[in-house]
Amino acid sequence: MAPMRRSSWVASLVIMFALLGRAHADPGALDISEIDRLIERNVKERHLVGLSVGVMHQGRIVLAKGYGVRSLETREPVTPDTLFATGSVTKQFTCAAALLLAEEKKLSLDDPVAKYEPQLTRAADITLLELGQHVAGYRDYYPLDFVDRPMAQPRPSDAIIQDFAKRPLDFEPGTRWSYSNTGYLILGRVVERISGDPFGSFLDKRILQPLGMLHTRYEPKRDEPGLAEGYTSFGLGAPQLVVPEGEGWLAMAAALWSTPKDLLAWDLALMDGKILSEASWRAMATPGRLADGRATNYGCGQFVRDRDAALVLTHEGIVAGFNAWNAIVPATRSGVVLLANADFGVSRPLREAILAKLLPQTDEEIPAVKGLPAKEAATALLRQLREGKVDRNTLGEEYDAWLTPERIASAFPEKGEVSELEVVDAYERGGMEVAKLRFRIGSVPAEALMYRTPDGKIQEFLFYRRES
Repeated sequence: MAPMRRSSWVASLVIMFALLGRAHADPGALDISEIDRLIERNVKERHLVGLSVGVMHQGRIVLAKGYGVRSLETREPVTPDTLFATGSVTKQFTCAAALLLAEEKKLSLDDPVAKYEPQLTRAADITLLELGQHVAGYRDYYPLDFVDRPMAQPRPSDAIIQDFAKRPLDFEPGTRWSYSNTGYLILGRVVERISGDPFGSFLDKRILQPLGMLHTRYEPKRDEPGLAEGYTSFGLGAPQLVVPEGEGWLAMAAALWSTPKDLLAWDLALMDGKILSEASWRAMATPGRLADGRATNYGCGQFVRDRDAALVLTHEGIVAGFNAWNAIVPATRSGVVLLANADFGVSRPLREAILAKLLPQTDEEIPAVKGLPAKEAATALLRQLREGKVDRNTLGEEYDAWLTPERIASAFPEKGEVSELEVVDAYERGGMEVAKLRFRIGSVPAEALMYRTPDGKIQEFLFYRRES
């Protein structure tokens, strides 16, 4: 599926963040009615068929609601109990199943694949963990975003493994990250061999029933009651019933159906240690490393984002007619689940805008500064620099010494007016307020960093040309 054009995505994201507040807003101020209105508008404007949403805040589900319809033919509404295909969110469960067996010493994720499937290509050189981390090198059997003719026909999962995992590897094991559903079919097959249970039965006994996930099923028949119908579209055309994957193709890689409430129960159980040990949870949530030392952004069944205000674990799922997204914020015991019955249904701006409200508060870390707000202080200093007459009482001692008359004279070779100044970010460093600024000098775009101590003194103000 083609990604949204960058310009459209950025514009949509800016609007949604403006509606929902700053990206690191206080989760204690979570406004559910505001999120509800945002989702309703998203469903209407994007002409979605149906969407089911769950939001968990500090360990408690605060929103579980269906929007739109589960079927365009029957017009039955989506309810919180309508089941949707979760696609690759299934991989979290497959990885957890292998880790449960590892905790019982029945296998190790460091075991070579050859211990269980010796006939596969380079099986002695690839570990079970490398399968789960997408660094094994086995060719992905489902790289396209539509169901091709072979996939529309039923095929046993073992036959798919034998076909795709006996081919030459795409790369040396551990040297690259490349998403591979094939690896998860193999990992799930190992779970079946060691446990002696079909994969669905193992999930039921070890995860779904203990957590009370009564609205979650593995490989249900498409005509079973309670399931949403899946839709697709081409271009701007109307949604059409999708041709699903044939039986056997999704299996342990992508065959789980669920609801937001059930998936949030799963998320909370992971965070609270009710299913996995601390060591196993750490294995899921720790990015893998390649042979040359580079970190991937994937643990085992979890994409890992560790550069936000807090650690965020996510996974998307796209199968024929469905789009799913599950995100966990352990720092606030929070999560968000979006399930759509159209393979274009979960937009990145929507999911990021909701997730942003669940991140921990960071603004309190920025020290209060006496005197003018950052925008006004920067405007005043830029005007003084342009005129060559700086009020040095506003400067810190070292910046005052650094800012020589020669430097001031060289700063404005073009004497354009300063305009369009805005503060685009603010954070703390070294006990100071740091303001990132953008502006124009005449027609030239520029950016600056301004450091101020709590007494209001400017300890640094450096600016440069930037890309327009």
